[in-house]
Amino acid sequence: MSTNTELEPNQAILDRVTSRRHRQHVEQAIVAWLLRAAALISILTTIGIVIILVAQSAGFFAEVSPWDFLTGTQWTPLLKPQQFGVLSLVGGTLLVAAIAGIVSLTLGLGAAIFLSEYAPEKLRRVLKPILEVLAGIPTVVYGYFALTFITPILQDVFGSDRVIVFNALSAGLVMGLMIMPMVSTLSEDAMVAVPRSLRDAAYALGATRFEVATKVVIPAALSGIVASFILAVSRAVGETMIVKIAAGATPNLTLNPLESIQAMTAYIVQVSLGETPQGSLEYKTIFAVGLLLFAMTLVMNIVGRWVISRFRQQYN
Repeated sequence: MSTNTELEPNQAILDRVTSRRHRQHVEQAIVAWLLRAAALISILTTIGIVIILVAQSAGFFAEVSPWDFLTGTQWTPLLKPQQFGVLSLVGGTLLVAAIAGIVSLTLGLGAAIFLSEYAPEKLRRVLKPILEVLAGIPTVVYGYFALTFITPILQDVFGSDRVIVFNALSAGLVMGLMIMPMVSTLSEDAMVAVPRSLRDAAYALGATRFEVATKVVIPAALSGIVASFILAVSRAVGETMIVKIAAGATPNLTLNPLESIQAMTAYIVQVSLGETPQGSLEYKTIFAVGLLLFAMTLVMNIVGRWVISRFRQQYN
């Protein structure tokens, strides 16, 4: 009788354990399927975008030589005579992205060094979220900030006769501020991952904090820093509203940042919101430009991933 009494609680415990394991198995299966579905949707979306770009661009390249498109310097598809040299758009895009890259690398790396090596833990917990707020500001706000605040300052510094209202420099400077949180956050994470033992060894040899940061931490975290810079620049290449509002709409192959330019994304917006008939050669240009822009950002992201995997430091 006592044996049966002891077996009943044990059986109840076994039933509860079995039920819990079954429930966990079902939950894990549901989560796994949801993750697979999310990954599949992402892949299918990317494939769909590529198919649309290629299919629409094929109609454009059936009438325009790809060589003329990639090597020409005159871009006037909406005017007569029509010219389809995309280099002026590519040049404007890369000019703004280069300015943004210089600004973001300078300020972002400086902020990352301060947060990683100099700031106390309490101050770091406060400053890092504040810095990351810059990434959440709408880009249209950045665009009007460049147009109404940065451009007048540039006109006061360089002269209003040299700096026109729409210019690449103001757009590049503000875009650099926008992508700076990406550089600072990823670089700071890479620096924090450097083992403390390397810092202690450098301090034991008499190195100053600045020497430790520049000669020990940065070289050890170089792959993460370079990757953050490449990813940030690829983000700048695909930016739309800042260059649309502040950089102008003049296809211009120039290295002078004080002149007006037109970026690839700004042209796509211009045609998409205009009165260009769908299916026309002029309308198909946005898909050809979009395909080239997709290829540029894809290459930059691949290079960033390669840098991370190739130069990543392994610590035990």
